[in-house]
Amino acid sequence: MDFSTYQILSFLILPLVSFVILIFVRSSVAIKSHFIALPLIGLMLINSISILFKSLQDHHFTLKQSFQWFSTGEFMINLGYYVDNVTAIMLVVVSLISFLVHLYSIEYMKGDLRYSRYFAFLGIFTFSMNGIVISDNLIMMYIFWELVGFSSYLLIGFWFEKHSAAYASKKAFLINRIGDIGMFIGIMILFFSIGSFNINDIIRGVEAGNNINYSLLTISGLLVFMGAVGKSAQFPLHTWLPDAMEGPTPVSALIHAATMVAAGVYMTFRIFPFLTPDALLIIAFIGGITALGAAVIAITQTDIKAVLAYSTISQLGYMVMALGVGAHQAALFHLVTHAMFKACLFLCSGSVIHAMHHSLHSLNDHHTDPQDMNNMGGLKVKMPLTYYTMLVSTLAISGVPFFSGFLSKDAILAGTLSYYHIHHGLTIFLPIAGFGAAMITAFYMFRLIFKTFHGKPASKNVFNHMKESPLAMTIPLVILSILSLAFVFTININPLHGHGWLTHHIGYIKHVAGLNMHEVQDGLHHAHNSAMFISLLVAFFGIVISSLFYLLNKVDVERTTTFFNKFKLYDLSKNKFYINEFYDFILYKPFMRISKIASIIDWDYYDQKFIDAWGWITLKISNLSGKADYSILDQKIVDGVSHLTNYSSKKLRNIQSGIIQNYLLGGFMCLVLIIIVIQQFN
Repeated sequence: MDFSTYQILSFLILPLVSFVILIFVRSSVAIKSHFIALPLIGLMLINSISILFKSLQDHHFTLKQSFQWFSTGEFMINLGYYVDNVTAIMLVVVSLISFLVHLYSIEYMKGDLRYSRYFAFLGIFTFSMNGIVISDNLIMMYIFWELVGFSSYLLIGFWFEKHSAAYASKKAFLINRIGDIGMFIGIMILFFSIGSFNINDIIRGVEAGNNINYSLLTISGLLVFMGAVGKSAQFPLHTWLPDAMEGPTPVSALIHAATMVAAGVYMTFRIFPFLTPDALLIIAFIGGITALGAAVIAITQTDIKAVLAYSTISQLGYMVMALGVGAHQAALFHLVTHAMFKACLFLCSGSVIHAMHHSLHSLNDHHTDPQDMNNMGGLKVKMPLTYYTMLVSTLAISGVPFFSGFLSKDAILAGTLSYYHIHHGLTIFLPIAGFGAAMITAFYMFRLIFKTFHGKPASKNVFNHMKESPLAMTIPLVILSILSLAFVFTININPLHGHGWLTHHIGYIKHVAGLNMHEVQDGLHHAHNSAMFISLLVAFFGIVISSLFYLLNKVDVERTTTFFNKFKLYDLSKNKFYINEFYDFILYKPFMRISKIASIIDWDYYDQKFIDAWGWITLKISNLSGKADYSILDQKIVDGVSHLTNYSSKKLRNIQSGIIQNYLLGGFMCLVLIIIVIQQFN
């Protein structure tokens, strides 16, 4: 293997080594586990930056290698890596967020009984995520896809002694399995139609029209996309992600902001060239419904992490919608910018929760919820660094100019406008969902800022004991807030290109199954100015309304809530559109009833009536058999024969008297009998 192969494989080896060492580490070394994990992940980050710089120097940068895993006759599976410009970007995103989460966790998880295990689980998750990013084929991607699901299960349920955490981890694991089943079926349809698992081979096979018709290609594409619906928490499989906030907050930043949930978007970007227009239309509507629905739910949540959880679902909906309308560059652009500002938001919320927890602990208060924004207020004074970094990332997610979200969200919104201009009809829902979600995002994110950092403290005692988080926790906040500024992505490295380095580096996919990409690109260009103007308007409107409600107190929140609740709108949002209850009614409860009936049939009837009845019959037959065996066969027949033999032997023993005359007489009598018998036969 050459150096480049070792360099790429290090993305798997380094985090895996971290996991293996830490999972078997001695308890005496456990408190210093970060000295093992952090340098290994740091090396991985340096390696990813090195590859990114190489790819920036060569726009057609590609590293690929594959080898045969196993074969049975004509069926053969290869595993390999494929690294291009997009992969290089994703490797930096995963490595950077993973490194910062490791650094942040040193203080956040300090004193935890399972400190070493926590860092080990971070290692196996990073290993799995890197596997998805570098995979050159769908079957290898699926293997790491399942490993990501497993490692996220471990991290979400890390504090498994809490019932809510154990429940959340199982819910996340099982709901993801639903999407993964569809994904596997789609992968197999593509394999048996085209004859390869390799993504580039499938794309070439579709372009050549090899053995797959339009309808089957649409179905297989949507089935593979089902994996993204589960991993990226898209409607209707989105319900696991808010519950997954039961895991440690740094885990939320790693899994539910930047990496695991982004895996679905990244995978959809990879398969984008062979998705048909019909499949893309359905994908766009799923993204639109998710973006708008999750944003509406976030308005009424009071748990700071729950707000960010639904915000994540909404932003992922944006990315999926962008892919559906053909704006694939905008989707990946938003994936990268969102990774930075959402990881920053989660880590800032963790900083607040950490400070709240220590304040409540010092007051011996075990009843106040440290995550409820109603228990906060006025923290700007006590936690200025956390406040300003969170404000920067809030401005970014709200789409305010000079911040990264402004660039990527505008590109997505331009895509939705362009799509409507081309197709008309019901596709008007897409720009409505996009701009509506943008306005609501600005509203609920500034609601979070105002309720947490502004106004009067909910409790003077708690407020007095609050303090800024340690340096290990604030350094990642500063780095991520800087990466949430627009100039980071608008730097024009090559003067020959008229746009920022990231957009240029992502590249433009020219050939998509049945889609006129020239028309899509032209539509995006013409819709850009309109989208930017409307985007600025709705973001400004959302911030102003939020300020009137929660900063200036010009509008009574309680009265407004009562008004909207006349139409049950507040309850719909607060109770998350009753989707969990709906699933509970149509799926969980019927399943449990069926399980209970099956249990009764199995235990009360099958086991006790049928199996136990056969047992009773068997015992009775055994008793009869035992009696027949002992009383008749043994005592009458077997023992009878032995008695007869014994009696006969006693009588025959008298013949052996030792008197020769008797022997001669006996022999003579036998001779006479033989002669008589012979005479009779003659």
